[in-house]
Amino acid sequence: MPIFEKRTRIAAPPERVFAFHEQPDALERLTPPWERMRVLERTGGLQVGARAIVETRVGPVPLRWVAEHTRYEPGRLFQDTQRSGPFRRWVHTHRMDPDGAGGCYLTDHVAYELPFGAIGRLGGARFVRRKLERMFDYRHEVTRRACEAPAE
Repeated sequence: MPIFEKRTRIAAPPERVFAFHEQPDALERLTPPWERMRVLERTGGLQVGARAIVETRVGPVPLRWVAEHTRYEPGRLFQDTQRSGPFRRWVHTHRMDPDGAGGCYLTDHVAYELPFGAIGRLGGARFVRRKLERMFDYRHEVTRRACEAPAE
């Protein structure tokens, strides 16, 4: 199964980065402007059992993506797992690890499997990889800027 991982040092403690992700509008803030996605429903925060239902698009086709939070360690990590959506399998772990200098490393680890077996891998692997790289570059930059900004 393919793995995608993005790691960025943020000059803010892990608790602050985690708190950013717990904000009610975090998902919208972390969605790149070029992605056509809207939140249809949200229950709970990041705790185990919380769910988000979003509508996204693959080309012109609208798809409903249901994600459920399956791990939660306050100030440290949370994980969401696709229950239905565009992937055959998707498990996304968000980690905030102290760097020993007052900041942290934000790591997004995604284990995923494309639909349609070998045909999906041949036709979509490179496209999906580029899309993930671009999306997580954006997300990490938004997170870094928000968390490194002086507290208001």
